[in-house]
Amino acid sequence: MGDRVAPQVYSIAAHRGFADALVAGLIPRYSEPDLGLARLTLLLPSTRAARTVQEAFVRASGGGLLMLRMAVVGDLDLDETLGALLDPLGSADIPPAVEPTRRWLRLAEILRDEMGADAPRGSAVLRLARETARTMDRLLVEDIGPEELLQDRVLDLVGDMAEHWRAALQRFARVQARWLAELEAAGQLDASARRNRLFEHAARRWRASPPPTPVIAAGVTSAAPALAGLLRVVSELPSGAVILPDLDLSMSDEVWEELGAAGAGENPGDPPFAPGDAVTHPQYHLKLLLNRMGVNRAEVQQWHRAGIGKGPPERTHAISSLFLPPQASRAWVHLPADKRRLSGVRVMESANPEAEAQAIALLIREAVEVPERRVALVTPDRGLARRVVQHLARWNLVADDSAGRALSETTAGRFLLQLAELAGERAAPVALVAALANPLVRMGETRGAWLDALRAFERKLRGPRPAPGLEPLGPIAAAARVPEWWGEAEAILAPLLSDERLPLAEWLDRLATAGEAMAGANLWDREDGRALAAFVEDLRLHARDAGTVLEADDLHSALRDAMDAIAVRPPYGGHPRVAIYGLIESRMARADLVIAAGLNEGTWPARPSTDPLLAPAVLRALGVPGAEFRIGLSAHDLAAVLGAPEVVLSRARRDEGGPAIASRFLLRVQALLGELGDAHREAQAPAMAAAIDHAPAAEPYPRPQPIPSAAQRRIALSVTKLDRLRADPFQFYASSILRLSELDGLDAEPSPEWQGELAHRILELWHETGRPLAEIAAEQLQAMNAHPLVRALWRPRLLQALEWVESAIAADPARGPVLWEKKGAVEWRGVVVKGRIDRLDRLADGSFAVIDYKTGRPPSGAQVQEGYALQLGTLGLMVEDGAFEGAEGPVSRFEYWSLARNKDGGFGYIETPVLEGRKLKGIPADEFLPTAREFLDDALDRWILGNEAFTARLNPDAPGYATYDQLMRLDEWVRRETEDLA
Repeated sequence: MGDRVAPQVYSIAAHRGFADALVAGLIPRYSEPDLGLARLTLLLPSTRAARTVQEAFVRASGGGLLMLRMAVVGDLDLDETLGALLDPLGSADIPPAVEPTRRWLRLAEILRDEMGADAPRGSAVLRLARETARTMDRLLVEDIGPEELLQDRVLDLVGDMAEHWRAALQRFARVQARWLAELEAAGQLDASARRNRLFEHAARRWRASPPPTPVIAAGVTSAAPALAGLLRVVSELPSGAVILPDLDLSMSDEVWEELGAAGAGENPGDPPFAPGDAVTHPQYHLKLLLNRMGVNRAEVQQWHRAGIGKGPPERTHAISSLFLPPQASRAWVHLPADKRRLSGVRVMESANPEAEAQAIALLIREAVEVPERRVALVTPDRGLARRVVQHLARWNLVADDSAGRALSETTAGRFLLQLAELAGERAAPVALVAALANPLVRMGETRGAWLDALRAFERKLRGPRPAPGLEPLGPIAAAARVPEWWGEAEAILAPLLSDERLPLAEWLDRLATAGEAMAGANLWDREDGRALAAFVEDLRLHARDAGTVLEADDLHSALRDAMDAIAVRPPYGGHPRVAIYGLIESRMARADLVIAAGLNEGTWPARPSTDPLLAPAVLRALGVPGAEFRIGLSAHDLAAVLGAPEVVLSRARRDEGGPAIASRFLLRVQALLGELGDAHREAQAPAMAAAIDHAPAAEPYPRPQPIPSAAQRRIALSVTKLDRLRADPFQFYASSILRLSELDGLDAEPSPEWQGELAHRILELWHETGRPLAEIAAEQLQAMNAHPLVRALWRPRLLQALEWVESAIAADPARGPVLWEKKGAVEWRGVVVKGRIDRLDRLADGSFAVIDYKTGRPPSGAQVQEGYALQLGTLGLMVEDGAFEGAEGPVSRFEYWSLARNKDGGFGYIETPVLEGRKLKGIPADEFLPTAREFLDDALDRWILGNEAFTARLNPDAPGYATYDQLMRLDEWVRRETEDLA
């Protein structure tokens, strides 16, 4: 006890570079003979900080050295890391920490029980359990127990709140009480609570018996009460010290007082965040830490060394001025230019996030050209970081991204999620094909054959979704001629679809088994596979213990939420001089050039988020840091970044949601610079980014006018394609001469072609057999493997329309169908013209009526008059020419029987293309066939027998399809030609 000294607390200024300056001071201070640094224990805030300090030792060593012991204060096994210094025998009375996964799953079960019928189902309750655990940790870090939720000051607040906040608080208190009772019975603690007890144990032991070797706490800025108490003890050890990052020792006492009380209230029970405190200031959390340590700022000393990546000394004074609180910031107007000039700091604005990423990549590419020059990108925007990584790949630069990738975004993690989605959606086409095509499946020599079979199967699977399950897919595989391949796949996937509700552990067993059967050892081989294996084993173990049960359709979202929280880093780093950091990882790192990107409101600082379980007023009363406090931490991160020798502050003027608002921190920089701002503007990189993809203007693409040879033109002419030929010759050329057809999408909505095929098949069977329409419709929907939802939606309206057909035929006994769904062909001037007639009726006078069924609206009279819809006329010519066996004679009637909704609200009506009654557009009855003959001859003369070009969109007003718009490069010429005509 007599060896206790005054608190040894140091600060490393922002411009010195924390990790390098720390190492530069530790090496000479503890460079004793023999063991030297190996006797030193260094307490650090995170594993990333430990890695950063280790790298700094490598840079500064100049040769070999024995590394010191590093311990992370956030680790659950901190007592084991520190070893004999804490005497594990003395800390054996501290219960072990509960596994986070077990706590998450058990909280979900407690919530289900507490909420009863009101509990959210499936993955939603797991998400609520995760939020509950997060709120518990927020309270435990501040050493706030459940009993404090029932204090009078909290209950008084609750009484004035909205009902949902009161209910949420009561539910949270009940759930926490039940959970703590379970922990006590199991002899365990929450991880945050155990850390607090461990900090308290270490403080007691070191206060009573200081360790014989030096202990240094470096970079720890958390103001949690238990940790602050430990830091106080460390600072008083004979060979101990606490080293803080970026504590502003140049700030005047008046400004320091303006920050607020920061936990040093008049009464011991006062909350640490009093009204009027400048909690958004970057120094506030450090003041709170010092107050909880019981250390006066005047007792803090400046660290005696600077790092190899230090910035100019005046930078620290500029940073201090930049973040002055409101009253003190009035001094800006009196600052001379040399105090406002942030030499080495540039501000870069880009048009959008893509341009920002491109400009940042250029800055990084330029920096690595300088030998030994290190560059770091610091941003909380993971989307922007990924964009930069992709742009750097242009030059084969692989950045060392500290965040890695979420397990759900890796190949192995995505495969497990695809299998889970397949189970939940009962082998829906998109999920099925995605899982079967995953890069891990049949990796190696057999993958080519597997993919060939999958592509053939996929072609037949396209269109509306089939019935759920694997059984309806067998006929599709047979039609694709891959029954053996499908048999193998079906056997693997069958266990995933045999049940719709299972324990989560059983689901994981089945997913892992299916994954291994399809991918083999490749599923677990690489870094993402190893992370996935650890994830599955951990979740399976605790899910079995917790008794978690999930529906199949909740499996994918539950696993994805859990995987999103797991980061996967490659086993090797990227470029040794290029790093990408998040805000937490950047606090101790330093580089020669630091690019702080994403400086927009909502990103840096992040958008304030409200705790969904406890009202903000309750958290403030309990003294739990809120959104404003986190803004101060973000400001401190930026202050640390600004200490680098060269800094670029970057933002995009727009994001995917529209115009973006510049970060309040960036606005402060611009305000401080004032008229000097133009000298600090980075204009070269955005200009180069805009020009990097610049190329000479391409020649305007002309309207396509292909001219095939005479042999290529001599093809059989379908009556349905004849209309397309006159409307848009290029579409006819693409579909009939090039024979390019559009593939249906997977899981597509029922297309007009699908609807028409179904209706025609039902009517054909009805005409042939006379069986009830409802019976035939049910059989055909089943035969087409239609999904139950499709059957449920289409069957009623289809039956109404078909029953209308039946009643309309029965209402006119003077006419009757002669042919239906009959194919025919005729040679017309040496060209085969072929067609399919939906129905041919014989009228009372012996002539025929040509009928075409439409599932949608028939062509308009104007389209018929212009020659864009003469299918009925051409079929009439074929009937009169004997193209259809058993029916030859004059045709006097032409009708469209539409199965769409009619004016009375029902389904079905008849319309004719002939000009009659009150119609204003159409072709007179006596001219209909002669006009059809003229249009047919004209088409043959111009395109089939002639040499006219198949011009794209020859008749822009004609009805058309967008199928071939990309092939004809429509957007490249249609607007230009429209403007020329205007």
